[in-house]
Amino acid sequence: MRDSAIETKYPLSFRKKEAKELGEHLKLRHSVELVGTKRVGISDFLRFFLYRRGIVQKYIDKREYHLFISVDLNDLVELEIFPFWILTFKRVNDAVQTAAVSEKLKREINLLFLDSIQERDTFLTLENIRQAFSKIVKAKISPTIFLIRFDRIVNVCDSQFFSNLEGLIDVSARKLSYVFTGFRKIDEVAGEKLSRNFLHVFQNIIYIKPANFGDTKVVFDAFKKRYKISPKRKLEKKLIDLSGGHIQYLHLAIIILEQEMKKRRVGEQEILDAISKDERINLQSEEIWESLNKEQQKVLLKVYKGENFSVQEQNDAQYLWETGIVYTRRGETTFIKLRLKSRRGETTYSKYQIFSPLFENYLEKEMEKKERGESGEFTKKEKMLYEHLFKNLSKVCERERIIEAVWPESEELGVSDWTIDRLVSRLREKLKNQKSKYQIITVKTRGFKLIP
Repeated sequence: MRDSAIETKYPLSFRKKEAKELGEHLKLRHSVELVGTKRVGISDFLRFFLYRRGIVQKYIDKREYHLFISVDLNDLVELEIFPFWILTFKRVNDAVQTAAVSEKLKREINLLFLDSIQERDTFLTLENIRQAFSKIVKAKISPTIFLIRFDRIVNVCDSQFFSNLEGLIDVSARKLSYVFTGFRKIDEVAGEKLSRNFLHVFQNIIYIKPANFGDTKVVFDAFKKRYKISPKRKLEKKLIDLSGGHIQYLHLAIIILEQEMKKRRVGEQEILDAISKDERINLQSEEIWESLNKEQQKVLLKVYKGENFSVQEQNDAQYLWETGIVYTRRGETTFIKLRLKSRRGETTYSKYQIFSPLFENYLEKEMEKKERGESGEFTKKEKMLYEHLFKNLSKVCERERIIEAVWPESEELGVSDWTIDRLVSRLREKLKNQKSKYQIITVKTRGFKLIP
């Protein structure tokens, strides 16, 4: 990963504000939550922070040896406690084996990990992890565990689980730090199960907002090299403006641009139209929309329509401002306002701005759908999913095969569980509305099946 990640080529000034803030916390051995709307670029920022040479020296401490341990919980197939600890221990062992540490320490950590694998006992695994961190710290190493997409496992965690996380901090003489990532704060995801007061390790929150123009340009330039494209400067700027600094929007826009340029000589407006109508863009917008609660959705629509809302409503929807979905305009904004042409022909002006015209376009379509009722026709992705299920009628279609059939571009982008589940849900609902003789059933832990 260290060699292949394009983020290793970003300048050290990339996301300087966030990198400096995170570095200051880690220097003091604090634990941190990184919170941002879905696919806004947290993983992109973390790959930069984890693998870019010079990060520790610039943002943390030149004198101490820091060991970064990346645990991506998207890799966790079973959302259960024991598999979590085994995956975490494996990543600890992986990090130690590739680090500039003594061979003796590498052997000791590896033996502890192998013992945990063989015994498959949660208590023993935790004890071995404690011993591992004790040995790491005694070797004058400051470890940091980056738990990426921690929100995936929160619902199966109890108070004992969080006590064990804190116990690792204690056994490491408070030299261990955690960095948790998710689209919401951990206590909000956990709900009533755990109070904020109990979660002592979750005391420092950094909100990752859409990137500013300069940082988005850095990402855009890296993608240009990967896809071997060279759009004109004017189009390049419009694509950056369209993305609003949201990295998944940007990546999708570049993929669509490359596809359009391969077909034929196309004009700038044709490319912009293709991006705005692309179902992958709409699914990404829908994922952001569905991640909001009812109060936040209500205020967001008011912002879009230029309507007034109360101070209390804004307080209830503060997440919109904290994550940069909405921001307050002060004079000239970083991004030029590039609202896609509204079918309503309306132009609204407000001191509040929604981060991306692509997301504004989605809100426009959502309001239109409510006015005329949902269409029963399949979208392109729904049709591809239906054809794949029908071709395998009465057979289980695993998620991996669905991704290959419906998202052939997935190797570049990745496809979230939410995206798959949402597409299946939409297709299921349309089959029901059409009174189809076929229905989709969910096969737990495996995938889906179309049956008569």
